[in-house]
Amino acid sequence: MGEMLTTKQVAQFLSVNEKMVYSLIAEKGLPASKVTGKWLFPIDLVRQWVETGTENYPEMAKLPPYHGLVLIAGSNDLLLDKIIATFNLKHQDHMAMFGLAGSMGGLKALRQNLCHIAASHLVADNREYNFPFIQDAPVPAVVNFCLREQGILVQKGNPEKIHSIKDLKQPHIKIVNRMLGTGTRQLFDKELKKAEIKGETIDGYDNCLSKHLDIGLAILSGQAHAGPGIKPVAKILGLDFIPLCWERFDLLIGKDRFFDQGIQLFLSLLKGKVIQAAAKEYGGYDLSLTGKMVYPEPAVNLTDLLPKQ
Repeated sequence: MGEMLTTKQVAQFLSVNEKMVYSLIAEKGLPASKVTGKWLFPIDLVRQWVETGTENYPEMAKLPPYHGLVLIAGSNDLLLDKIIATFNLKHQDHMAMFGLAGSMGGLKALRQNLCHIAASHLVADNREYNFPFIQDAPVPAVVNFCLREQGILVQKGNPEKIHSIKDLKQPHIKIVNRMLGTGTRQLFDKELKKAEIKGETIDGYDNCLSKHLDIGLAILSGQAHAGPGIKPVAKILGLDFIPLCWERFDLLIGKDRFFDQGIQLFLSLLKGKVIQAAAKEYGGYDLSLTGKMVYPEPAVNLTDLLPKQ
């Protein structure tokens, strides 16, 4: 475990007063744990929380002209792993490389010109995906990769009788979690808030793993009773699955690189037989939007909501 800060120390770190710290815990999800009645703050998670909320990044040098390397960064997904492997087998003069950074990390890398494609499934309070999180940068081209089912992974047969988020607050339940900055962690925290559960009260909430498959393996091995994840992992590992929602998983591409040869070759696989067969085998995927361009929801004109005279 990394260094833990007191309330006074984290207030100094964030340059706010101590009363504001309590508001940040309740309203903004500042990572904290209560031990013997006192709040403690893991410095590593606090740094991640600050970075996740960062909106303005310095201008970075552009990626070099395309020379056969497709750089993808962002959210973890089994079907995406399959398509990257297929691309590398099919196109010997090109290579796709993936940087596991979570949805927020992928968007950050795209802003900083560190990758060609960001993989993200962040959802705003208005249920719009991804676009609200890139408002401070030129809007990229957005192509849907898939729709996928998110939920709670539990042990086979569900011996702990976990049927909803609320059941996770039982004192004997132990979970594993995803990292801050991932779309799955964002969704999980929102569901906990809706259920009026404080994450730090759940055993294992701070035990964060990098991949969906890692969550599933921890549950399969008995290290935890449950954890947030996608349905394909449950099917592959023979776990039970408590559904929460279907979500949109997109590929965001800088418009100045959209027509690079490697990018177009990669996108062409979204309409191929491999992705169709893999999605059917894994389960938990819907390809009805796959390969289609996605656009921001039009802003609502408030006058249109007023009663007609």
